[in-house]
Amino acid sequence: MDTSATTSPSAAAHALQLVAADMQAVDAVIRARLGSDVPLVSQVAHYIIGSGGKRVRPALLLLACGTLGCVDGRRHTLAAVVEFIHTATLLHDDVVDESTLRRGRDTANQVFGNAASVLVGDFLYSRAFQMMVDCGDMRIMRVLADATNVIAEGEVLQLMNMRDAALDEAAYLRVIRAKTAKLFEASARLAALLAGTDAHTEAMCATYGQALGAAFQIVDDLLDYEGDAAELGKNLGDDLREGKVTLPLICALRRCAPHEAARIREAIEQGGSDHLDEIVTIVRASGGLAEARARAAAEAQRAIEAAQALPTDGDARRQAHQKALLQLAAQLLERRC
Repeated sequence: MDTSATTSPSAAAHALQLVAADMQAVDAVIRARLGSDVPLVSQVAHYIIGSGGKRVRPALLLLACGTLGCVDGRRHTLAAVVEFIHTATLLHDDVVDESTLRRGRDTANQVFGNAASVLVGDFLYSRAFQMMVDCGDMRIMRVLADATNVIAEGEVLQLMNMRDAALDEAAYLRVIRAKTAKLFEASARLAALLAGTDAHTEAMCATYGQALGAAFQIVDDLLDYEGDAAELGKNLGDDLREGKVTLPLICALRRCAPHEAARIREAIEQGGSDHLDEIVTIVRASGGLAEARARAAAEAQRAIEAAQALPTDGDARRQAHQKALLQLAAQLLERRC
């Protein structure tokens, strides 16, 4: 990885201060548009939106806007739209995965039930589309509509791949580029559309977002085997319990002894986390975690190269935002939550 972009978590947090005022404006839009005449809708929506998420996707859109010198007032609404779409996917994911813990507290489905979580997720999707229409730009609506559709396809693909011990890296990457990276990609592309850039700059923004999103998900999957539950705010081993085949397992299966591979396949096919400690030991000893981390580093480097290609026209403020994009990509590998 390009060492000139390497940074610490505190440096990346400092980079996000560049868009702190914009993020406050986004939060104001979120609060204003969460309202509903149905009390349970507002209650569930506020519960999940207010659960302490990092708002990475809205911040990405705003940082890309800053890099491109875009001050279009619609950027705050679109950043809120991106967050609503993301939050809707979380509500649905937690029901599908039967998750009980997210961001250190009970999931919405644990508190309000599965039906309420699914239906409020639908509300957030539909509210996001109302807000897209308000922006009055067909290209923007197309990017977000396409992204939402691809995300849904990715979720179905992941469901189809559950407990499939034969899943390979190509199939895994197809899922994460759909269910996670696509919204990152859309967030960055929206900045280019708002800024009215040329096709090359739009493509570089999209590449940055896609690569950043892929790296983000790979690291997330790594943390399920090497993280700390208190830091992560979720239960360790959830992926294995649900029968999800993620990159650390795929890498380990390529490298470990036959009897160890048999144990991993058994754990995948049966689900549950009864043998989690044993599986973690195999994944670590085989070099599976290290190989997966190298793949995340390659995606992060791809994001860095795309961000470096974005034009700033020598403007100091735009260069500062570009540097923040570089820091976000470089800091991903140090992420612990």
